[in-house]
Amino acid sequence: MKPLKKSNKGNTSTAYAKYSGIALQMLVIIGVGTFIGVQLDNYFETNSNGFTAGLSLFSVLVAIFYVVRQIIQISKKNDH
Repeated sequence: MKPLKKSNKGNTSTAYAKYSGIALQMLVIIGVGTFIGVQLDNYFETNSNGFTAGLSLFSVLVAIFYVVRQIIQISKKNDH
């Protein structure tokens, strides 16, 4: 008898959902950081966009750190 193969269709769609959710969270983190930077530049009436640039860069780094942690957690779950 041939062993029955499990369909990977369900696994693929859940993987797409997980990774698209992570991408959406990354966009939200960067968007919130940039928005706060713009608001701080407007509040302090700065001529340069220092707060916007600084918080945008910081939020990108936080988002990358978050994504790496999420991918490591997902890969650990898949190993078990």
